[in-house]
Amino acid sequence: MRFTLLDRVTSMEPGKAVTAIKTLSLSEEYLADHFPSFPVMPGVLMLESMTQAAAWAIRLGEDFAHSIVVLREAKNVKYGDFVQPGRVLTVTAEVQSQDERFTKVKATGSVGDRTSLTARLVLERYNLADRMPYGDAVDARVRAEMRKLWRLLDQSNRHQSGGRPVVYGAASNAASGAASTAAGADAARIPLAAATRP
Repeated sequence: MRFTLLDRVTSMEPGKAVTAIKTLSLSEEYLADHFPSFPVMPGVLMLESMTQAAAWAIRLGEDFAHSIVVLREAKNVKYGDFVQPGRVLTVTAEVQSQDERFTKVKATGSVGDRTSLTARLVLERYNLADRMPYGDAVDARVRAEMRKLWRLLDQSNRHQSGGRPVVYGAASNAASGAASTAAGADAARIPLAAATRP
């Protein structure tokens, strides 16, 4: 994944359902063109944020067994309301069924009490080792990066016991859960960019 369209996962039932949020910032470059006098989040990026949320439910449900989780099909996509800068898009995804390769998901995006987008998604999951020589090394690296990103998105991991905020950096250790702390700051108010600085 080259970019992340989620700021935080607020609830998770691994393999079943997820709720996540995306706060649209006026500083996002594509808004200059979409549209110059009426900046709104493009529909395709709203759909991508729903796909990314659904992918987290799948990954957590199978403990990162597959390195690749991609959108294969989007059906019954319906757009309702715009997402403008400063607004929060809340995305929910619910797994409807799953087999060895595909997962069917019902997803919704809303701003406040207004629906911005609904869709039924089909996501495919697989490992590169099954498709290319030496893919197992790439799979291992992708899994490690996804675990690292999950620690940033997972709201329940934002605080250690005792209320001290956790700031995850490049030196985070997934196995031991080691992380540096920022004493005296509220982790919920630390911007993602600041939280990942070494």
